Amino acid sequence: MDRATILIVDDDAALREGLVETVVGLGHAAIGVDNGEAALAALAVSATVVRAVLLDMRMPGQLDGIETLRRIQALASPPPVTVLTAFASAENTIEAMRLGAFDHLTKPIGRADLAHLLTRMISQPASMPRPTVEDAEEESFISVSDAMHRVQKLIGLSAASDATVLVLGETGTGKEMIARALHRHAPARRERPFVAINAAAIPVDLLESELFGHVKGAFTGAVADRPGAFRDADGGTLLLDEIGDMPLSTQAKLLRVLQDGIVTPVGGRPQRVDVRLVAATHRDLPQLVDSGAFRADLYYRLNVVPIVLPPLRERLADIVPLAEYFLARAARGGMRKHLTPAAAARLLAHPFPGNVRELRNVLERAMVLGQGTTIDATELVLDAPGTKSVVGPEWLSGDLAGAIERLEIAMIRKALSEAQGNRSAAARTLGIHRQQLYAKMARYGIEQSEPSG
Repeated sequence: MDRATILIVDDDAALREGLVETVVGLGHAAIGVDNGEAALAALAVSATVVRAVLLDMRMPGQLDGIETLRRIQALASPPPVTVLTAFASAENTIEAMRLGAFDHLTKPIGRADLAHLLTRMISQPASMPRPTVEDAEEESFISVSDAMHRVQKLIGLSAASDATVLVLGETGTGKEMIARALHRHAPARRERPFVAINAAAIPVDLLESELFGHVKGAFTGAVADRPGAFRDADGGTLLLDEIGDMPLSTQAKLLRVLQDGIVTPVGGRPQRVDVRLVAATHRDLPQLVDSGAFRADLYYRLNVVPIVLPPLRERLADIVPLAEYFLARAARGGMRKHLTPAAAARLLAHPFPGNVRELRNVLERAMVLGQGTTIDATELVLDAPGTKSVVGPEWLSGDLAGAIERLEIAMIRKALSEAQGNRSAAARTLGIHRQQLYAKMARYGIEQSEPSG
């Protein structure tokens, strides 16, 4: 790896000095500053020398991490910038990636990971500045897991583009939330309409009219002109949900619209539209293509930017934060209730076939029907027909501390087993840092070696 000068921007002296020491130890030069103004001043003097920037998100003064990033990106030839934060949120992740950040990572970052990051950043060609817009409105994502962090990065990278996005995920994972986030973070479209259509909820004989519109008298019951979803969303974003359930005849007409940017209302004349399309489905589209139920050419036209939403059972780190969020929202200005440790443990053990939607309903029901200031495990109605617990009920016996310990052991062993002993992959599944997993394995005496090769 070439020797390079790295600019480190962090108001925490200990963290900044630790990064400087690590960067120097990796064979590079380092410049350490404690605020955004100093970072811009350093770049004004050494812009051609600095090859990469490590930027803290939260800093005192007028320039926080996002504003500093925005100003760095406005330079004639900005170096790649990775944003580091101890408090990752959907909002700052999406906004950082949209503004052109090379990456957005959560502190702390280990030496090996830092070395790999710097190698990638230094090999990155100088980027052109990206257009800036006003800050986006607050995002509704509640997540701390690595899996959702990756989804947020994809949203930030693709939001400003007009490329079609295909959102894949089980029912209840929040596919419409992704589409709305893409719309809100699109500088050229956010002030224009967002329209959502569920293809599975509209009768086949009405779907074409709902999408493309019709003119008065085009068919029996057409008593007035109807613009249709594409013209309603002109200039903005159209979500076609459950597109895997769309009939083949409508698929052919949709493909023509995507190729030509022209819609033809039933009984009317062609009209040009400017729409950013987000398609979503819980179905296996390649399988539908193989069976002839979905057009291959339409699938490839839709699958430009795929975003895969993991099910809640693979985002264990998000379950309790989501639960507390739903409880706070259900309180509506009244008394907010909190989960007991036993209730939280029971939520973590449930497979949630209905995903986030099921979790929300469970918590709202418990909020309404429960008494007192807390919600205990016995007040959670979680049983669903045909489902099994993630780790089984055996951990429920005994005292609370022992039950939580047994639950952790069962979950760690399950994650390691599914990852075939790969501890890095198991840590990602559990939503914790690899070092945390090592510590827990040592604490509980869990021995599992990495797979060979």
